[in-house]
Amino acid sequence: VQLQASGGGLVQAGGSLRLSCAASGRTFSTYDMGWFRQAPGKEREFVAVIRRSFGGTYCATSVKGRFTIFGDNAKTTVYLQMNSLKPEDTAVYYCAARTSSSRTILSELQTNRAYDSWGQGTQVTVSS
Repeated sequence: VQLQASGGGLVQAGGSLRLSCAASGRTFSTYDMGWFRQAPGKEREFVAVIRRSFGGTYCATSVKGRFTIFGDNAKTTVYLQMNSLKPEDTAVYYCAARTSSSRTILSELQTNRAYDSWGQGTQVTVSS
């Protein structure tokens, strides 16, 4: 599946942004969808995941309570709502998709290797 991420930008600390991830030509009904981020000089890290057909969600500890992952009713777009942004949230944000399986455990969904489709990334910069 081809993914298109958008919504990044420059925001002051404490502000909000909403990132979008759209699929080309299909829905996410059979996919687990994740958001990852990569800051300069750091490895790509897990941010949030929403499971097939927009079932369960999970966010990394570093963003829990500030970020929310959700999808639209048509299951064509997944969003990452980011509130109370901090300078340490500055990174390129990527959305990713993988064919869902009930055998996949949550810890695996927090790894880069679990996903086989990636969007191009969108820059988020939080100024202090």
